[in-house]
Amino acid sequence: MRHIIHLSLFLFFLSGCEQENKKLSLGEDATKNVLARTLGEEHASKFELVLAEQDGLDTYTISANDNGVTITANTPNALTRGAYDYLRNGTHSIISWSGNRINFPEKLPKYEKTVRSPFKYRYYMNSVTHGYTTPYWDWNRWEKEIDWMAMHGMNMPLIAGAHEAILLRTFKRLGLTEEEALDYFSGPAHFPWNRMGNIGSWDGPPPISFFNKQITLTHKMLDRMNELKMQPIVHAFAGFVPEAIQRLYPNEELRELGWGGFDKKVHILSPKSDLFTKIGKLFIEEWEKEFGKGKFYLADSFNEMDVPLSHNPEIAKQELADYGEIVYKPIAEANPDAIWVMQGWTFPYHRDKEGKLFWTPERLKAMMSKIPDDKLLILDMANEYNAIHWKIDYSWDMYKGFFGKQWIYSFIPNMGGKVPLNGVLDFYARAPKEALDYKNKGNLAGFGFAPEGIENNEIIYELLSDWGWRDTPIDLDTWIESYCLARYGAYPNEINEAYNLLRKSALGTFTDHPRFKYQFRPGTGRATVHKSENFEKAVKLFLEASSQMGENHLYRADAIELGAQLMGLKIDKLLMAAEKHTDSKKVFETYQTAIDLMHILDKVLASHPNHKLGNWVELARGFGDTEEEKLYYESNAKRLNTTWGGGVNEYAARTWNGLIGDYYAKRWQLWLDAKGQENEFDMLQWEEDWITSAWKNNPSTFDDPIKKIQEILFPEE
Repeated sequence: MRHIIHLSLFLFFLSGCEQENKKLSLGEDATKNVLARTLGEEHASKFELVLAEQDGLDTYTISANDNGVTITANTPNALTRGAYDYLRNGTHSIISWSGNRINFPEKLPKYEKTVRSPFKYRYYMNSVTHGYTTPYWDWNRWEKEIDWMAMHGMNMPLIAGAHEAILLRTFKRLGLTEEEALDYFSGPAHFPWNRMGNIGSWDGPPPISFFNKQITLTHKMLDRMNELKMQPIVHAFAGFVPEAIQRLYPNEELRELGWGGFDKKVHILSPKSDLFTKIGKLFIEEWEKEFGKGKFYLADSFNEMDVPLSHNPEIAKQELADYGEIVYKPIAEANPDAIWVMQGWTFPYHRDKEGKLFWTPERLKAMMSKIPDDKLLILDMANEYNAIHWKIDYSWDMYKGFFGKQWIYSFIPNMGGKVPLNGVLDFYARAPKEALDYKNKGNLAGFGFAPEGIENNEIIYELLSDWGWRDTPIDLDTWIESYCLARYGAYPNEINEAYNLLRKSALGTFTDHPRFKYQFRPGTGRATVHKSENFEKAVKLFLEASSQMGENHLYRADAIELGAQLMGLKIDKLLMAAEKHTDSKKVFETYQTAIDLMHILDKVLASHPNHKLGNWVELARGFGDTEEEKLYYESNAKRLNTTWGGGVNEYAARTWNGLIGDYYAKRWQLWLDAKGQENEFDMLQWEEDWITSAWKNNPSTFDDPIKKIQEILFPEE
């Protein structure tokens, strides 16, 4: 009998080992597949990936010699990051949005290194990234982005998670008709603000097929993220409901919220409402029935909006505590292991009508008071805004480490996906160290970046991704040299001097919303893109390196981007000069010169891999099954990047081929022609017609765009 028991225990132990080995093998396979997709099978085969799971923060060890590269790590994310560490720092290779440069020498460089991340989570993306960049991404584009995350060591992406499809099911389960439920939803490009309760049914709803496609795409995304043991954050119910809910619940108290100049108000349930809890719980149940158990659920009830509170301070504190409890309660009831995630952007940003900080420490503490410390995660998103733009205390200092709740230190390097170089590189290289050393940091659980739009300012994101794996400031002099060797394959004096000047100019200043004057309607708007003598010198030096680096596709992409930015400043200078001329003939000539230069700029950008309206429109139209649907998605996508809606016009302000020539330049030309003929130009109607009409992509490029840029900017050369 004793032998039978021992044999049973042995078999049980053996079974457990087999399951553990199988799990490790699946993790290794998932990371090998990432390398195969990004590097190609031949280069990927040079890596031996060993997953040895164990508790503790993510750690990897690199051991490279002539025979190959061995990466040993305790998580799949640490494995892929370890491989990328060797690629970038050992072989001078890079993986970027504008292309990859893989440089494997015949004899592999020796490299020995062990790295341990100081952060449990490395967070990525912003709620509105899924408006300004990803709303119409297909699986092919998402697969590339998930690989980018894996290689850069990001393990906590904030995704849309088919929120609208699940919310539609939830509303219908309550008893709303499909038509009543659909009336709640905006267009897909505007979904992020619909999720946060900023807007209602603006430019929507999309065809019902879109919701089904959301489900299919999210399954693929979550399956891949689960393979790589990522921790995605998805949206939960934040209290916003269709107005038709009152047909089912006529006695329900609905409060109105407004935002961004939109006339139509959004309705939110009272924090004391049983219906709030019911819908929130139904949502989690529906989501987990479709996708399996989740863990991190984002819900923001008052993003950049006034909170309807009592004028009595003590009652107001209780109301805030009730709001916090009512958002968390349905999440906890549906999934006791779940964690509520809250964006921290609005806390230092939002002011009351008198200009005073609304989210005082007392109010924020009250709102969080009924949530267990380990069940709330704050995304402290905008540290560069606190330090550089608002010039106020850091939120983590102001709120004393967020009163014991988990929090993530983060940045918002970009608003709206704007393209111009912008941000203080030296600040990004050192600032996170302040939080790591903060005596009251409490439960600092992660580091990350939350850009509103990506595929821009690539050097910043490469730098920040490194911060997820270190606890000391970055030496920019050596880091930039290494970055350039990886990206361009060389670091000549011209590039060195150019980056030194960029650190003193465009990459040494932070502008909240860098936009060109030519991107605004004639007679409106103010140019805010950085301009200086140092920036002009930096561009000139960078372009001069083309004779020895012009064949490198990443150098060419960056040269075009820098040249385009300086050309945009030249256009703005002409527009401002035209406004000051008193001679009418000179006025028209100067405006026309500026418009002609816009068309040249448009053609220059046709050679850039990312900065094209054609890419945006093609992805949007890809969601349509009929020509009518394709046109709707295209129009919704173009609207977000132009008139937007409400009072948010010209926010995204992309410097894109196709958008500059066919929208910005065309608008200026029609306005100028009407002015010359003393006619009225119905600009708003023209904009709407452009948005709702099919755009014809007729790309035309220069044989040598860099040479053309030099001719325009530095003709004396």
